[in-house]
Amino acid sequence: MAKMEVKTSLLDNMIGVGDMVLLEPLNEETFINNLKKRFDHSEIYTYIGSVVISVNPYRSLPIYSPEKVEDYRNRNFYELSPHIFALSDEAYRSLRDQDKDQCILITGESGAGKTEASKLVMSYVAAVCGKGAEVNQVKEQLLQSNPVLEAFGNAKTVRNDNSSRFGKYMDIEFDFKGDPLGGVISNYLLEKSRVVKQPRGERNFHVFYQLLSGASEELLNKLKLERDFSRYNYLSLDSAKVNGVDDAANFRTVRNAMQIVGFMDHEAESVLEVVAAVLKLGNIEFKPESRVNGLDESKIKDKNELKEICELTGIDQSVLERAFSFRTVEAKQEKVSTTLNVAQAYYARDALAKNLYSRLFSWLVNRINESIKAQTKVRKKVMGVLDIYGFEIFEDNSFEQFIINYCNEKLQQIFIELTLKEEQEEYIREDIEWTHIDYFNNAIICDLIENNTNGILAMLDEECLRPGTVTDETFLEKLNQVCATHQHFESRMSKCSRFLNDTSLPHSCFRIQHYAGKVLYQVEGFVDKNNDLLYRDLSQAMWKASHALIKSLFPEGNPAKINLKRPPTAGSQFKASVATLMKNLQTKNPNYIRCIKPNDKKAAHIFNEALVCHQIRYLGLLENVRVRRAGYAFRQAYEPCLERYKMLCKQTWPHWKGPARSGVEVLFNKLEIPVEEYSFGRSKIFIRNPRTLFKLEDLRKQRLEDLATLIQKIYRGWKCRTHFLLMKKSQVVIAAWYRRYAQQKRYQQIKSSALVIQSYIRGWKARKILQELKHQKRCQEAVTTIAAYWHGTQVRREYRKFFRANAGKKIYEFTLQRIVQKYLLEMKNKMPSLSPIDKNWPSRPYLFLDSTHKELKRIFHLWRCKKYRDQFTDQRKLIYEEKLEASELFKDKKALYPSSVGQPFQGAYLEINKNPKYKKLKDAIEEKIIIAEVVNKINRANGKSTSRIFLLTNNNLLLADQKSGQIKSEVPLVDVTKVSMSSQNDGFFAVHLKEGSEAASKGDFLFSSDHLIEMATKLYRTTLSQTKQKLNIEISDEFLVQFRQDKVCVKFIQGNQKNGSVPTCKRKNNRLLEVAVP
Repeated sequence: MAKMEVKTSLLDNMIGVGDMVLLEPLNEETFINNLKKRFDHSEIYTYIGSVVISVNPYRSLPIYSPEKVEDYRNRNFYELSPHIFALSDEAYRSLRDQDKDQCILITGESGAGKTEASKLVMSYVAAVCGKGAEVNQVKEQLLQSNPVLEAFGNAKTVRNDNSSRFGKYMDIEFDFKGDPLGGVISNYLLEKSRVVKQPRGERNFHVFYQLLSGASEELLNKLKLERDFSRYNYLSLDSAKVNGVDDAANFRTVRNAMQIVGFMDHEAESVLEVVAAVLKLGNIEFKPESRVNGLDESKIKDKNELKEICELTGIDQSVLERAFSFRTVEAKQEKVSTTLNVAQAYYARDALAKNLYSRLFSWLVNRINESIKAQTKVRKKVMGVLDIYGFEIFEDNSFEQFIINYCNEKLQQIFIELTLKEEQEEYIREDIEWTHIDYFNNAIICDLIENNTNGILAMLDEECLRPGTVTDETFLEKLNQVCATHQHFESRMSKCSRFLNDTSLPHSCFRIQHYAGKVLYQVEGFVDKNNDLLYRDLSQAMWKASHALIKSLFPEGNPAKINLKRPPTAGSQFKASVATLMKNLQTKNPNYIRCIKPNDKKAAHIFNEALVCHQIRYLGLLENVRVRRAGYAFRQAYEPCLERYKMLCKQTWPHWKGPARSGVEVLFNKLEIPVEEYSFGRSKIFIRNPRTLFKLEDLRKQRLEDLATLIQKIYRGWKCRTHFLLMKKSQVVIAAWYRRYAQQKRYQQIKSSALVIQSYIRGWKARKILQELKHQKRCQEAVTTIAAYWHGTQVRREYRKFFRANAGKKIYEFTLQRIVQKYLLEMKNKMPSLSPIDKNWPSRPYLFLDSTHKELKRIFHLWRCKKYRDQFTDQRKLIYEEKLEASELFKDKKALYPSSVGQPFQGAYLEINKNPKYKKLKDAIEEKIIIAEVVNKINRANGKSTSRIFLLTNNNLLLADQKSGQIKSEVPLVDVTKVSMSSQNDGFFAVHLKEGSEAASKGDFLFSSDHLIEMATKLYRTTLSQTKQKLNIEISDEFLVQFRQDKVCVKFIQGNQKNGSVPTCKRKNNRLLEVAVP
């Protein structure tokens, strides 16, 4: 891939117009054409002043690398080409340097890339803020909260494979240096109706498919689930698999993210059990059954699914079965129980599934907030990131779309107000005259929806709460009466005659003219979705569950806390949440990202102008440009302006020595630009018309070409002169080196010839001398051989009479005896040392002595082992027994063991009997002291260590203060149940005490010692000797320790230490103690 061109300014090498404020002429067609031109050249970001427009490319682009992060770090907003990193950097630097709380508002319809944009903002902030172990951990937790929330809150829709089905607002908290301390997440309006029903071509929430695809067979069996999607009624089958999405890999990612965020193992298992229960709820089916009194009731067809749900949740089966068949209504002191027909039973089942999943999601958000919240109470700076659903216009729009569009109306209202406010504040700050700007104020539409007296939400709540028959039709009638005269409300049944014959407006619908266009709402389901009722019988059944998480999700089910007051409606809750959000946003400096979806096919390189035009209208982008251009289209600080255009004037080129403003004034006067086209602020130059800016750019481009020609001319002359001088110098050097080379070569040839002649002469002389010597040697050998044969003949003649038939046997035995004698004498001189570990042994001289050689080696080894053992004293035998015991306990299990093999076990390291400092301690102990050593006792509260004297006697384990010698704790050995330690190269170990014993009142002990192997071995042998039971030694990198009433997980991890090779211990939260081992 070719390296992308580096741009040093928004105006350099500009494709189209980088800032829509500079677009000429400004209309809808030119606006779309500019976006399309930039989109075709992979320029997906465009500015409207300080607002970023982001067009989803539906492909990966090489514009988010670490190098890009560094390019935009600490740079002016308009200094480089438009990018989301520029806005993120501007917001972060304003927060860090100017102490201004920031918020980043990301809006757009589903599939426009809002979620990805929020991830990019968070990843950029994480990359540019401070470093350090704690800071990196906070950043990692903030980033890893995204996969968890996406799994439980995102789903595939026809518009987006990873659509957020909830609104998310995250406040990231920073300290005074700009380092992140933590965060707080708020969620808005989870689309819980998706749990029980999905439109065609869409999926349920990701977590259901991830669980079935990625969980192990063991986990699925534990959750009583099967891998086949078709087994579950709540999962749509037409789009269960998504191209390019690996649900199994995503499930592993989510589990890992939950661990990083701080979920304990049992918490993650509880969450998955609730998810499995929701899946299995959809498989419960009902059949009608008539009672004697003529009333219809429902019964569960197959109780096997109900049984498995009850086993998962710990609910009595009869209690849950009755809750699906009966409904109890309480009024003051009376209780009325009525049966549920099949339709009502299915409604109750779906309501339970939706409430269970919705409350689980809220619990997840709160649990993540517990982990990522700032631990310190110092004053914090805040950056908010709002990723919320965009304006929605579907063929069938219901209560969810009404609520979503209401939220977008409020966001548009605050967007216009804050944009105008920011523009006006800059004019006042720069002492530029402010002119009034006319714009559409959508406050009238917000009032139509949220007015407490006659707003649509207020009338919907009133209709839901009134006695009598309440239906969607009665709600529509009420709207027709109250809102008939409102200019943004349309209904065919209203008193307004102009809609009576409007065939595009069905009788069961009403239409609102939003700022983004008209939206037709189907009134069906408004009342039920606003009520969002869950029968009290089901709440009470859930509260009776033995499953701790499910029980905590339904506090209203507690019979002791029955509240007959009607719960708030969904609409009123969302209205209050939006009001809180708006109040929060108004206290922060806003930054906007407007996301646009280029096509409905989720394909790259396709730009649907009609679809983009629709989004531009409802996002109000043209109106935003007009607001920005109402006064001056372009403004720039004096210094960069003078730096960019100084080559256009002789007085300012190449260097201007006076103030930058004076230089700009000289420049503009020299260029004869009309004075009405610009104004001088206190720190910026304001240009009214984009044509003036483009004229400056054209002049600058021409001037740069002239300067480039001049530079080329000078450079080419210098290059040719330099080349000539270099060639001349090189010729002289080459000639000198060649002459030297030629002489050296001639000398080498003469020398070589002389050596060849010398070698031939010396060779001839040597061969002649060798021939003479060989002749002399052959003569001597011949004489010797003849003499030997003659002497042999004489001896045989003399002694032939003495030889008999057995002469050969005697010679053989004699020879053999001499060989064995020689072998044994040589072995005597070649014996190895008496060390039992010396494996040296002389080599075997003859093959027939092989068995003898091996037997001698075995006998010698046994003999020297016996000699070595005879030297042992009783005390030394005991030491070797302890070393053998340590080998059986820790060899190949504990990484620290090999280094302890060569260290003798001393036991009494403190010499209590000799040191007068410990006389009081010695007098208090009557038994024999087996171990006396200083250990580090780990504090239960914060993970810090305290020095203590560790004493082990025949019956007790004692801890004493190192300075005073006072005994702090005394534990009988019968109360010690287990010792836990890691498999790594550290000295941490935990002593577990018997539950209920007096010594266990404050919990188990966690120590760190330099003599871990010796202490554990002696404790094991002493306990075995006194209790006749083996002490359990557990070696694991993760184990539980009882600290008072809480069980804390001690986890050993690999990490780089600031203090060298010393392991460090740190309390992460109430349930986790982390030990970093180098």
